[in-house]
Amino acid sequence: MSSDEDAEFERLYGAWRPRTPADATQLFRGYPGTWWIAGGWALEAFTGVQRHHEDIDPAVLREELPLLRRHLAGRLDAWSAFSGALRPLRPDDRPDALADDILPSGCGQLWTRVGAAQPWEYDILLSPGTAHEWVYKRDAALRMPLADALWERDGIRYLQPEIQLLYKAKGQRPKDDADFAATLPFLDDERCAWLRHALIRTIPGHDWIDHLPG
Repeated sequence: MSSDEDAEFERLYGAWRPRTPADATQLFRGYPGTWWIAGGWALEAFTGVQRHHEDIDPAVLREELPLLRRHLAGRLDAWSAFSGALRPLRPDDRPDALADDILPSGCGQLWTRVGAAQPWEYDILLSPGTAHEWVYKRDAALRMPLADALWERDGIRYLQPEIQLLYKAKGQRPKDDADFAATLPFLDDERCAWLRHALIRTIPGHDWIDHLPG
């Protein structure tokens, strides 16, 4: 976003507190479910190319929402975020409910903060799949063992860069094009081939396809 867009976003929704993967590790200490870091921080960790971060995107399994809610209770308030609308997800409102039963239809993320007067802390993504299998949220035919979809550094698990670029390709904002250009030199042929196949399947004609070896 431009600086004007950033200012307008903050005016409407509030500021984000700068957080890092190390901070997320502290938040998820003792969490009994599965979690990892996605978004721009995952790309920076893989490439070493520093970039601006508006927020941080930890990801958890959608099917483990009850575990997440119990873990956050008393620490952070969670708000469902979808199509520009925010709605509080109170910890005492059906705490064992599945995501599809308590979140707005299509909602795939939660914003969290200590309270209304405090900045937002973490943008938590709710991922389909299981503790054993990663599934692409826009095309369930794209899947792989979760162990292959993630990589680890210093005890923190991150989403593989080619998968993160697939998520970014749909929006293709200027920052997404910049992330693609910065990450491409670090992708080997196998990663490039996977991303090319995934783009041809899900977004045929995408600009990035011609830059990827088959």
